[in-house]
Amino acid sequence: MTPAARVQAAIEILDLVIEAARANGAPADRLIADWFRPRRFAGSGDRRAVRELAYRAIRACGEVPENGRAAMLRVAEEDAQVAALFDGSRHAPAPIVAGEAVAAGGVAPAWLVEKLAASGVGEEEATALLERAPLDIRINTLKAGRVSLPEGGERSVAANGWRYPPETRIEQAEAYRLGAIEVQDTGSQLTCEVVAARPGETVIDLCAGAGGKTLALAAAMENRGTLVACDADRARLSRLAPRAERAGATMIETVLLDPGRELQALGRFEGKADAVLVDAPCSGTGTWRRNPEARWRLTERQLERYAGIQERLLDVASRLVRPGGRLVFVTCSLLDEEGASQASRFLDTHAGWQADQPVLAAGTPRGAGLRLSPFHDGTDGFFVARFVPL
Repeated sequence: MTPAARVQAAIEILDLVIEAARANGAPADRLIADWFRPRRFAGSGDRRAVRELAYRAIRACGEVPENGRAAMLRVAEEDAQVAALFDGSRHAPAPIVAGEAVAAGGVAPAWLVEKLAASGVGEEEATALLERAPLDIRINTLKAGRVSLPEGGERSVAANGWRYPPETRIEQAEAYRLGAIEVQDTGSQLTCEVVAARPGETVIDLCAGAGGKTLALAAAMENRGTLVACDADRARLSRLAPRAERAGATMIETVLLDPGRELQALGRFEGKADAVLVDAPCSGTGTWRRNPEARWRLTERQLERYAGIQERLLDVASRLVRPGGRLVFVTCSLLDEEGASQASRFLDTHAGWQADQPVLAAGTPRGAGLRLSPFHDGTDGFFVARFVPL
């Protein structure tokens, strides 16, 4: 593909991403993969260049662009080399016309920028949410020492964490293939440390998803005890079994939940769990480095819905924790509605609980918990709080 053809390809992909954002369709990475699947003429260099162009345009536009061309023109306004490729040649975008629509720049849609500012996230910190993320891994201590780590990394602040450049192809490393390492953001690893899971305990991961944090908890427990991974999404939860087998985590039990009836499925654990992790569904504002188009999908109504789900799951979790146990609340969000305000609401409505401020190698105190962010900590954005019964 010529450089100009790559720009046109990115524009076509951006049209699909914008349409999907408006209709809550497939994520950008899947749309890019699907676009290239029938286009076998595109080599690996073409795919990488087009992908980078598309994501560059996504990051450059605050509001949802009118179309892919408007999004790429946002990039062209700031990069003369890209602008020169709008030359109308074969497979290239048509020449730029004076006065045609150019997508607006910015960090996010205006209402969301206001929400971030109200949560103490200034422009510089918000902008860091759109930087390219490094590749972080967690050493799987269940298989530690069997293979050497890939070269090119350095230790992170997480207990078993290493960091690599974003372009590292970690899946090709022997350590990855053998399950000795797992891809996991440093911030995610740190939130698992707050759980302080120990061998022999009963630990419940109430919103396990595909199990990234569950596997970290299994390693911390040294495969001893009871570890229950729960989720209401059957497809996501089904991905945990092969991951657990690869990681050598043999003590995980999975439970499929029916929203609103969680206690019926987990009744045998009521008042008996040493620790419950609520890694609650949220807006994902802390993950924009990896999914920048997510800020185009979020609406105020969805944010309110997430906050309601979080509140309900915290109540469910509080019923599962034994006296002397602990409840850990995590969201990958920098919005107070899903962080400090949610933690405060829990304490206001549950008189028998108190905050137990976590101590980590990173993070800034925010209300009853800690906030992690790309700007201050070099991690994805998270809020984490720990509660203990009185």
